[in-house]
Amino acid sequence: MIKAIIFDLDGTLVDTELLWVEAMNNYLKDLGCDCTSKLVLEMVFGHSWVDIYHDITKHFPLTAEISSEEMALVLSKYHQRLCNEGDDIVIKSSVKVLHQLAEKYPVIVVSGSPRQDIFKNLITAKVDKKVQFVLGAEDYAPGKPSPAGFLKGAEMLGVKPAECIVFEDSQAGVTAAKSAGMHCVALARASAYKQDVSHADLIVSDLSEFNINVFAS
Repeated sequence: MIKAIIFDLDGTLVDTELLWVEAMNNYLKDLGCDCTSKLVLEMVFGHSWVDIYHDITKHFPLTAEISSEEMALVLSKYHQRLCNEGDDIVIKSSVKVLHQLAEKYPVIVVSGSPRQDIFKNLITAKVDKKVQFVLGAEDYAPGKPSPAGFLKGAEMLGVKPAECIVFEDSQAGVTAAKSAGMHCVALARASAYKQDVSHADLIVSDLSEFNINVFAS
């Protein structure tokens, strides 16, 4: 029996992951770091801010003098600038499903982003009142693909992992959900960066295709 719903944020509820990659690219280049888009993609997609910061400082030692908090703040400004310049970042079909599920189940968000960015995006998507609580990069370790964040979320909700459905879009996120012993729906949008999400229980190109009766047994 399903008793709780867990959503990822970037790439699942809001179309921000590629914007984070672009923001990171711009930031590193402004610092004089010689980086490739491929490297930044590998560092960012599906990973928590704690892990991303660790990888940045490992690949670009000069950035080690910048604290995680300071770097996150500056990157957030780069990212916000791109959001302001682009189209609406809300994935409307995903948000609609969250609203529907929140009528029957407790819904939480477990993301690798800093908590302040999670709250900002939930307000933008107008789902902040539907989410019981969030777990961000500051709240659990290690990050995805470790199941730590999902297991902590289930514990705080007072439910068993097998009673949760996780909505994810990345390979690391799907791995984390399945390692936690949870059901997992992978969102594989045609416009998104391709990830291996083949180990999810259900793969959809749009969450409008989702039917919870698949997990009714």
